[in-house]
Amino acid sequence: MADTNLKVQLKLNKVKTFFNKPQNVILLLCGIVLSITTIAPILYLLQDTIAVHAGTVDSLKTGLKEGQITLYNWKDLIAGNLAKANLWKPMLNTILLSVFTCFIAIVYGGFFAYLITRTNMKLKKYLSAIFIFPYIMPQWTLAMVWRNAFNSNAVTGGSDGLLASLFNLHMPGWWCQGLFPSALVLGLHYAAFAYILIGGIFRNMDANLEEAATILNTPKWKTMLNVTIPLVKPAVLSTILLVFGSAMGSYPVPHYLNLETLSTKYVGLSSARAGQASVIAVMMMIFGIAILLLNQRSTSGRQSFTTVTGKSGQITKSNLGSFGKYFIALIFVVLTLFTSIYPIISFAIETFLPNPGDYSFLKTGDMSMLTTKWWTTSDTLGEYGLFGQLGMLYNVQIKKSFFGQLFVAVCCSLCAGTIGTFVGYAVSKNRRSKGASYVNSVAFLPYLMPSLSVGVAYLIFGKALSIGGTFLILILVGTVKYIPFASRSSLNSMLQLSGEIEESAIIHNIPWFKRMFGIIIPIQKNSILSGFLLPFMTCLRELTLFMLLCDQFKIMTTAMDYFDEMGLYAFSSGMNLILIITILFFNALVNKLTGASIDKGVGGN
Repeated sequence: MADTNLKVQLKLNKVKTFFNKPQNVILLLCGIVLSITTIAPILYLLQDTIAVHAGTVDSLKTGLKEGQITLYNWKDLIAGNLAKANLWKPMLNTILLSVFTCFIAIVYGGFFAYLITRTNMKLKKYLSAIFIFPYIMPQWTLAMVWRNAFNSNAVTGGSDGLLASLFNLHMPGWWCQGLFPSALVLGLHYAAFAYILIGGIFRNMDANLEEAATILNTPKWKTMLNVTIPLVKPAVLSTILLVFGSAMGSYPVPHYLNLETLSTKYVGLSSARAGQASVIAVMMMIFGIAILLLNQRSTSGRQSFTTVTGKSGQITKSNLGSFGKYFIALIFVVLTLFTSIYPIISFAIETFLPNPGDYSFLKTGDMSMLTTKWWTTSDTLGEYGLFGQLGMLYNVQIKKSFFGQLFVAVCCSLCAGTIGTFVGYAVSKNRRSKGASYVNSVAFLPYLMPSLSVGVAYLIFGKALSIGGTFLILILVGTVKYIPFASRSSLNSMLQLSGEIEESAIIHNIPWFKRMFGIIIPIQKNSILSGFLLPFMTCLRELTLFMLLCDQFKIMTTAMDYFDEMGLYAFSSGMNLILIITILFFNALVNKLTGASIDKGVGGN
């Protein structure tokens, strides 16, 4: 009896000791919250794939009542009469789109990173800053610019675009729409990932490795293939991990460029074949997780290279020549002009065209055809083509959706940043425990899943909680999706802190709250602040994650998609312009106040 009481007392003491440490309490609470908000929606989504939906194909074919269980959705989607059109062709397009996007992003971003970090190319500071603009801007920006530039009545139908109107140049259909432009646009958008990740390794690489090859008279191309490229393999794999899942879940770009993918097919099936649409969402999730597992297997088994030593801090830069360093810089100035500056100009011009997308006035040079009605119409009587809408400066729905987007972005930033900071702190303090590993993995999991799949899971989850269509569901899904930004930023900064800093405060009996907010956070405020800023900036331009969860005028990105579907292209261009200016303003403001910049640490400083 005494032994039993002793064992119970020992267990109680262990529990008491465990909960006396704030990091353990935070880890437990974060584990519970993240498990519910991450795993529960996935379980609801899986359940939706085998449930009968009233008024849809599965209820008509099986004769079962709503909510009953059936495997019809899986069987019909995979092997039914419409399997090729509904699954296999969109899946092939999605895989090809993701692969080509990764290839373009890595080649373009990686080559640019090499030029910035390892050559004497001119204008590095300007090019480094402007190169990341396509990523800062909404994903569909370049898709709309591409459509406005290359579409023509002879090939795609509708109005003539810029080239057809100005030069009577009609590009072929594969160039205007489909896989090629979609992959190119997404590749340019995500090239910033490759630039930042690969550029970081190029910048810190030990020059002795390449110098040794030079001493042995190894040709430069062999040095590049056998020394340099293997060293950047981890960054390339990380880029593939980030880009593949993001491209697979992209909806706006394939939608605007008329490519049928799993994302666009989900939207097409969501009403008549809701269960099969949920199956598509699950398959997209599986792809994201599979890429993660392949990446972990590849990185865990790779040969280890020491790339940073204490022996060589001087990187030998390749000499492009007195002409080449200016010529190559000029090429990238022109490229970034079209990918970063021209989109802003293009959207501004679109809002003054009487028929957006129609540049026929350029043939005559008659500038009197331009109009301000899309901005300044305060009374729709007598105005043609506005479908009863007021101009953007007077349109209450647009103003409401803009402030709705700001509200969601601020709330997601505060929630994701706070939770992510606590996750980073708790995981860093318990980094050798299985619980910390679990919380860290669960916190990062939503980022690896396509945005559309996460949105679908929360669509079903929100209905179950009766919060569908509210700001709450938008904030909830945005918080879960963007926690990885804050948690990784916080974890990396917390791991840099010596344990002695907090231990000395504990010795002086300083409470945890004062230790956290008086010592730890002030020391790492820049890294922690970025964990709040990244969710805010990303949420301002998010469409795919939110488009199924609210009505069209709740936030600006969904309102813009609504106006585009209505044929009010001037409105969608104007709203896109407003979003871009807002994002660039906040990005510049953050850079000014904190000194933080996405490209700093590569070549932008």
